Amino acid sequence: MSPVARVPVVRGRGAEERVLRRLLDGARGGDGGALVLVGEPGMGRSTLLDLAAGLAGEAFLALRASGVEAETRLPYAGLHQVLRPVAGAAARLPAAQVRALAPVLAPGKAESGLALPAAVLALLAEAAGERPVLVCVDDVHLFDDASREVLAFVARRVGGERVAVVFSARADEGWAAGLPVRVLGGLERAAVRELADDLAPGEVSEELLAALDQVARGNPLALTELIGSLGREQLAGVAAPPETLPRDGRLWREHATRLAALPEETRRLLVLIAADPEIDVPTLIAAARPACALTALEPAERAGILYATGDRYAFHDPALRGVAYHGATLLSRRSAHHLLAGAGTELKSAWHRAWAMDADPDRLADDLATAALKERMPGGHPEPYLALERAAELTGGHRPEKAERLAAAARHAWIAGRPQVARALLARLHDLARAPNEVRAHVRLLRGSLELLGGETGSAREELLGAATWLLESHRMLGVRALVRAADASYRAGDNRAFIAIARQAAALRRPDEQVPAQLMFEYLEGMAATFSGAHREAAAPLRRVVELADPLVGTVNGTVDDPSVLAWAGVASMLLGEDATAHRLSARALEAAGARGAASAVPQLLEYAIYPEVWSGRYTSVADTAARGLHLAREAGQRNTAAQHLAWLAMTAAVEGDQETCRIRADAAIGLAGAHDLGIAGAIGTWALACLDLAAGRPADAAGRLRAERRTSRHVVIRVMATPHLIEACARTGDHEGAEAALKVLEGWVGSTRSPDLRALVARCRALLAGPGGADELFREALELHGQGGHEFEAARTRLLYGSALRRDRRPGAARTHLHAALETFERYGARLWTEQARTELRASGEPVGPVPAAATSQLTPQQLRIARMVAEGATNKEVAEQLFLSRRTVEHHLRNIFSRLGVRSRVELVRLMS
Repeated sequence: MSPVARVPVVRGRGAEERVLRRLLDGARGGDGGALVLVGEPGMGRSTLLDLAAGLAGEAFLALRASGVEAETRLPYAGLHQVLRPVAGAAARLPAAQVRALAPVLAPGKAESGLALPAAVLALLAEAAGERPVLVCVDDVHLFDDASREVLAFVARRVGGERVAVVFSARADEGWAAGLPVRVLGGLERAAVRELADDLAPGEVSEELLAALDQVARGNPLALTELIGSLGREQLAGVAAPPETLPRDGRLWREHATRLAALPEETRRLLVLIAADPEIDVPTLIAAARPACALTALEPAERAGILYATGDRYAFHDPALRGVAYHGATLLSRRSAHHLLAGAGTELKSAWHRAWAMDADPDRLADDLATAALKERMPGGHPEPYLALERAAELTGGHRPEKAERLAAAARHAWIAGRPQVARALLARLHDLARAPNEVRAHVRLLRGSLELLGGETGSAREELLGAATWLLESHRMLGVRALVRAADASYRAGDNRAFIAIARQAAALRRPDEQVPAQLMFEYLEGMAATFSGAHREAAAPLRRVVELADPLVGTVNGTVDDPSVLAWAGVASMLLGEDATAHRLSARALEAAGARGAASAVPQLLEYAIYPEVWSGRYTSVADTAARGLHLAREAGQRNTAAQHLAWLAMTAAVEGDQETCRIRADAAIGLAGAHDLGIAGAIGTWALACLDLAAGRPADAAGRLRAERRTSRHVVIRVMATPHLIEACARTGDHEGAEAALKVLEGWVGSTRSPDLRALVARCRALLAGPGGADELFREALELHGQGGHEFEAARTRLLYGSALRRDRRPGAARTHLHAALETFERYGARLWTEQARTELRASGEPVGPVPAAATSQLTPQQLRIARMVAEGATNKEVAEQLFLSRRTVEHHLRNIFSRLGVRSRVELVRLMS
């Protein structure tokens, strides 16, 4: 009998825990059952058995056993290990069953047929007479065949007994037929984060965690050992994260033991596959000459190490590839690369020759660097940054090419979304003063780009301007891009003067023969500078030219602009012109172009730009989805500045939904990051979101105070203008007509330069709020007519609410109710509960009784509620939902109460049934 086990904390296995609890509850009530947990080493099979024992506690008699490879050929050795603690209960069985148990409990000859399995079942049932029995067998695949067959027989027949049986195995094999099986996959992202926080509280950044999980792939033991192996520089983000399991770890040893048990020829082929994970079968056969029989791989397939997929082989556990490769001898690895050097692309061939070391190192380095620089698409094998790093390592002495190759490797690592690797490579450029000016300029461009998205905006601007000084002559397009990025740093900080100064500097550098992308960037700087100066009509012409250069549906230039960043800047120009559809189209093209180039580092920022047209169109569900995706990717890429902006937009969607606590959590987090990194834009959006929440909650004075303070301290013109309709409304509702009139002039100046009916509708609505007696009616009607030409349903509903409220106060309740009902319907569809309550309050004030919100089907849940319902139905805890959606636990509980009420369910179990 095992000692009482404590209940361990198991991350990410909520569904398995619920199954185990049901299994134990059944055994307590005399309706036992069984479960087989299947998973690769390190996936937590043993931990779940510990969990089962801990949940059973003293109320159960726990029988624990574990498979031992040395005993696999000893018949009934495993069964003997399980039954020894209850051997005394055999005395209470009939004599025939005692004889049947003799081969297990004492030496003797085994009886044939059902006698032994039936006797084992009877023995466990007898032992369960005093208290229920829990049988936990770890690594049952290492039991002898006879023991495994008997235990499987028993597990299938414990339905009427107070017995629960839990097995763990590496694979679901034939012996488990008829038994419930749960396959343990990798942990979900939230559980990976929780586990990392358990192991190293506050030390593992999202960026580093993402890199570690590329190795671990959700394997809890792999992640545990990787975090345990980290050094201070890796934790600080200035040294490259590990790319293989630690050699002194238990998981490495277990994998190495499995590999060592394979035939020599099998291991030789595995090193070839590990050296090139993209190798296809014909290439494998050709490389493994003189004669290769693929039957040599069958032992690896039977052992669950390798599987065939299409025309190639892959490792079941990606970590096994690193063990197979790095665990082989240096001679074996060089031999494998030598055999592979004659096949594949130019880059592959150069890569394998560089590791085979079958020529002069400098020549190998030159060939590899040349091939890597031709390869534009990351994501294959080898990654260009790895090839350039290897080329730098092979470059001898103090050749300038060494620094060039390290710098190029860092740039490619950044493009591929590996910023920590990029910083580590840059850190190796110790003697940069001796590097050519061109290399130093490229390094400054990369450092500035890293700082722009993850550091301090002022520092980013200086680095980027320094890079532009050198690059404008030698690499014209990169130089212009560096200028625009320096201006972007000013834009993020809300430093309009710095932006305008950079735009003037750029205008003086402009040439008449610029390429189309460069023309677009110069026009963009001119148009944005005019916007920041308040000269909206002067800004319209260069901004229009930007759109014409980028969008073949608008201009005459076709197919010449395919750079993701340039397309995103064109999207911003479209948005400032009030052309949301064009902005949305250009943003989508930018994301497609980034995907085609494998530019993972660009995606989080491109998603920022994609949000603007979604906000102006009122597509708040899309805003929430885009910002949530952007936040996740930005955190993984270490782009804290980009993460701050996505957080701020998520605060805005929470404000629309009326989720006050979540809005404040998100906005405060965004504003905190904004203060730490000089991010005026994120702070401005976060403050705007809080002001929108104040308006929705009926606190116009608070909203006005926030927006006035923001206008005094922030110079971020774009967000200021976008927030102006809310400021005017707040001022009008608090009697500050002078402040509202001043803000209206700013709004009119911008909207007059656009063609957007929705923007003109907002101006008409603001005028209506400030109109004298008898003047508001016509302006509200004009606003609604313009909304009809646009597509912003939510703002149209807000206009109807304000119009209905004005009509009610004007003692026209019948006309008011028409608009209030239409507003209420839209707010309910958007799940905007505070605005819904305002509409219902106005309807009641107009003399119409309004009952409680009726129950709704799942199709009528708000988008946020539907996301939460699906996650809970899939087994997520409230804490997991809160962390994945960046909500508070109290907000998740509030949503769940509403979901249960609307769907007419009383528990999570009923919700699972309904959602499935």
